[in-house]
Amino acid sequence: MKILLWHVHGGWTDAFVRGRHEYLLPATAEGGPWGLGRAGRDWPPSVRDVEPARLRDEEPDVVVLQRPEEIAECERLLGRRPGRDIPAVFLEHNTPKGDVPNSLHPLADQQDMTVVHVTHFNELFWDCGTARTTVIEHGIVDPGKLYTGELERQGVVVNEPVRRWRVTGTDLLPAFAQTGPLEVFGMGTDQLAAATGLGPDQLRVRGDLPSHLLHAELARCRLYLHPLRWTSLGLALLEAMHLGMPVVALASTEAARAVPPEAGAISTDVDQLRREAARLLTDPDEAAARGAVAREAALQNYGLQAFLDNWDSLLAETTTRTGRAVAANERREP
Repeated sequence: MKILLWHVHGGWTDAFVRGRHEYLLPATAEGGPWGLGRAGRDWPPSVRDVEPARLRDEEPDVVVLQRPEEIAECERLLGRRPGRDIPAVFLEHNTPKGDVPNSLHPLADQQDMTVVHVTHFNELFWDCGTARTTVIEHGIVDPGKLYTGELERQGVVVNEPVRRWRVTGTDLLPAFAQTGPLEVFGMGTDQLAAATGLGPDQLRVRGDLPSHLLHAELARCRLYLHPLRWTSLGLALLEAMHLGMPVVALASTEAARAVPPEAGAISTDVDQLRREAARLLTDPDEAAARGAVAREAALQNYGLQAFLDNWDSLLAETTTRTGRAVAANERREP
């Protein structure tokens, strides 16, 4: 099967393209949101960069859409309407914004495509009306049990923490820094020290590292701190659990379902989380034991093969349904 999708979410795509299909990624010289292509990722050869003008010649079998504006762009490039003339699904990565919990999804009430949510929380909070919906939870390419916990520090992975601020729980970092020093990884972190007022003894900014280096360096931290208030479900959290790290997380959105209490600590009480973080920082044996629980839970609930199998089933069902609809329309035409 040839699957067309834009490279929108690198972490999710990293898992999706590990399947048995051929993956067509629009790629342009300038890159950007409409032409990023492989972007130098270490992906299988079945993942191919394709110039947008050549997509029609490739004749994809199905489209995985991730932004509402991709519907019109797909029709322009292929000459076929997604969901009607070519099988398509719409993948929703994000929690709703704005008038929560009354947020109406952009594809609410349409009957052409299934809206696929990456978490049960998202399906619950997005109002999709009469549109078909389903949940396919994240799958993670297992980095292996790399945890050493040798550094008495709290590891954090967050992108653009200054711009996103309360969304990412950046305002909570000074309180957690009083418990133990922070090691922060991610894009747009260069202004974090100035924004939080934390000194070098409390905060070390590591920046945006390639995945293999990020995993190795993060795994040296005693625990993983997940202070995000409003996120779908941070893939970095699931990766940290795969590494065998104990996690200290806000019990918000899907994290409340993903993190067992025995894997570290999860609560909406920040003071309680700080106490638990302090205990883990000073007790490496307890930290390692809780990290082992975290890894087992991640492997069981967010394994790669189950993720790929679920997607295979949905895409097969989608191509069958659309094929029947197209055939029925053709029979009705004079």
